[in-house]
Amino acid sequence: QVQLVESGGGSVQGGGSLRLSCAASGYIGYYCMGWFRQAPGKEREGVAAIDLDGSTRYADSMKGRFTISRDNAKKTVTLQMTNLKPEDTAIYYCAADRKPPGYCYISSGYNYWGHGTQVTVSS
Repeated sequence: QVQLVESGGGSVQGGGSLRLSCAASGYIGYYCMGWFRQAPGKEREGVAAIDLDGSTRYADSMKGRFTISRDNAKKTVTLQMTNLKPEDTAIYYCAADRKPPGYCYISSGYNYWGHGTQVTVSS
């Protein structure tokens, strides 16, 4: 079992950048790690995922703007967000799951979740 704590959220103007971090309570080298978000009145959606070998997947609307990375030794996963838009406003969640390599998708099915960090983008 792993516990996750997100940080780095805040308020930014459109076009700005934020860097979210997810700190895990244990070694994450065996886990598929993902970022999700949920905007008010909307369902939770996948943002990005990073597999055990560092391969990544992104939701189409985030490609080219968001970058997910992991540091297993530091037990952290980060989400670098650039060119932020008001529609990126949401609570962002870090998630982890033990999935076979190659099956680390930005879909549901993650067993471990953080409590989220708020990102607000103004126009």
